[in-house]
Amino acid sequence: MDDLLLELRHTLIDRFTKDEVRTYIFIIMKEVCGLKPYQILLDKDVLITKNQRRLALEYARRISADEPVQYVFGKEEFFNLQFAVNPSVLIPRPETTELVEMVLEDYMGSAPRILDIGTGSGCIAISLAKYLPEAKVFALDVSEEALAVARENANSNGVKVTFGQKDILRDKNEDDFVSSRIYDCIVSNPPYVTNSEKLKMERNVLEYEPELALFVSDEDPLVFYRVISDFAIRHLATNGSLYFEINQRFGQETVNLLRKKGKYRSVELFKDISGNDRMIRARV
Repeated sequence: MDDLLLELRHTLIDRFTKDEVRTYIFIIMKEVCGLKPYQILLDKDVLITKNQRRLALEYARRISADEPVQYVFGKEEFFNLQFAVNPSVLIPRPETTELVEMVLEDYMGSAPRILDIGTGSGCIAISLAKYLPEAKVFALDVSEEALAVARENANSNGVKVTFGQKDILRDKNEDDFVSSRIYDCIVSNPPYVTNSEKLKMERNVLEYEPELALFVSDEDPLVFYRVISDFAIRHLATNGSLYFEINQRFGQETVNLLRKKGKYRSVELFKDISGNDRMIRARV
């Protein structure tokens, strides 16, 4: 095993600090060989197969090229559930768990009709379906590739979510599977990073995660919030709620946009655990 560990260090050391290299080696060896850190440090006689060696070195090369670990291993944990991920979907973020928590707190013990707009990996819709077992959950995305991942995740997590393709910005059909229904809850984490913010983003995000799910123009950064809030006015039941994850730069602007609609009886802005404006709840 020592020679493999040496090769892994050699592959990673030019890109990462010694502590980061150590962490990545532990992660890779656990994923490939099922070894815990103490076994790597103390048990030098562990036999490594040729396939395990090949896979471990491949993972190290991909990580050293700044590919996100979640894509390298093809999975990420979210809300204590395992999700398959690939470059057709965003990697679920910790901030989004706070959005899910808010919806769960509001609907725990009930059977709401829920729509997730821009579902991506399905992490929001599937988590809500898992922890609100009486809910009827629907989800849509513009990308068929993303929907394929979301369907796989629903199956692997043992929940029923009805998925469908729809471009919420351009598809005005009111007779499709989404628009022909009324919902108690509509939730969305739409694209909200402006093109000008690209300069501040890490290479592993810019080069690997899907632009379609991330970016909006600087000229109309709230386009998704405007269109989805109009959709929600038409499709939320009485006392229904709309939930958004937002760009922290546009917290008050997004609140003002919703209030100007004149249809929401309350619009609340919430901060995430880091103290940034991150979530909005609007009730009709």
